[in-house]
Amino acid sequence: MSQEWWSQQWLDLLDKYRFKKRLERARNYARQGNVLNIEFKEQKVLAQVQGTQPEPYTVSFWLDIFSDEEWDYIIATLSQRAIFSAKLLAGEMPQDIEDVFAANGLRLFPFSLDNVHSECSCPDKVNPCKHIGAVYYMLGDRFSEDPFVLFQLRGRTQEQIIKTLRQLRGQSEDEINAATAEEITVKSHSNSPKLDLFWNYSEQLDSALVVITPPPSSETVLDVLGAIPLAPITVTYNNHSASSATDIVMQYLETVYKNVSQQAVLVALNREET
Repeated sequence: MSQEWWSQQWLDLLDKYRFKKRLERARNYARQGNVLNIEFKEQKVLAQVQGTQPEPYTVSFWLDIFSDEEWDYIIATLSQRAIFSAKLLAGEMPQDIEDVFAANGLRLFPFSLDNVHSECSCPDKVNPCKHIGAVYYMLGDRFSEDPFVLFQLRGRTQEQIIKTLRQLRGQSEDEINAATAEEITVKSHSNSPKLDLFWNYSEQLDSALVVITPPPSSETVLDVLGAIPLAPITVTYNNHSASSATDIVMQYLETVYKNVSQQAVLVALNREET
């Protein structure tokens, strides 16, 4: 199953872990349903993972939360662009969301596993153990379904963020969506090609790279398409009698095509010389 980019970024942290066999066991635990349940209690993740013992182990996760002052700065920065508000309202993580946090000297996504705090009730002294790793993989799926879970681990719920965004913008959800549509339309028009100038090239060509040569073959489009199926009537042309008009028309067009081809080469050569 494909992952949303923000969910994949979370999983990439775990993939950097050097104990690959431990990670494989953790991935199998997640796939086989050993993670019995996951719940979010304020800014903490609590889970039950079934191991080799009869009783499941208790796993807990948490990140460093941001202060109220830091969140005020973050949401104020988010509110300055309608596209951020609209995507968050739609349950999507804006692609450049990390820039907002970086502008305030923070990171939404953990930089490394050392920034993810976790505990497990199993006897394994190594962290992350396979039970923690299994929950970590499961959280990737949860983030994909609801990106606001990651915000919650940093100290703000979806309701708090959306409410503050609307207060700062003074707009309803429909107005935010309308502003976003306008912003996308402006970007689309600014990046769209000018059709009337599509075939124009205003730069000076390097004469060393331009070579004018006659066609490699005398074959014209008439040879490719074949004879024109005209009515089989007798026509006199240049004092010669033909069995049908097709021969006369084809002879005439062949002369025209050859003349046009020759003239095109002559015009190109003359322009190159000037």
